[in-house]
Amino acid sequence: MCLGIPGKVIETYREHDMLMGKVDFGGVFKRICLEHTPSAEPGQYVIVHVGFSLQVIDEAEAQLVFSFLKEMDELGELETPEP
Repeated sequence: MCLGIPGKVIETYREHDMLMGKVDFGGVFKRICLEHTPSAEPGQYVIVHVGFSLQVIDEAEAQLVFSFLKEMDELGELETPEP
């Protein structure tokens, strides 16, 4: 199932003239395109779908959504395979 997952922006940077960010999903870090949420700053939370941030949300909402997805066991796409 494709879901938007909340993550915390750790840092922002430009890559090939695109606004990018390192985003923390409960200890799993991913490179995310922030072009749709240019106001996102380190410390803020964003909803991410297929590598693109869609919306800036507050921490309470992010924790609520993350807990709900964890209960539903819908965070499997964040897992990386063992080498």
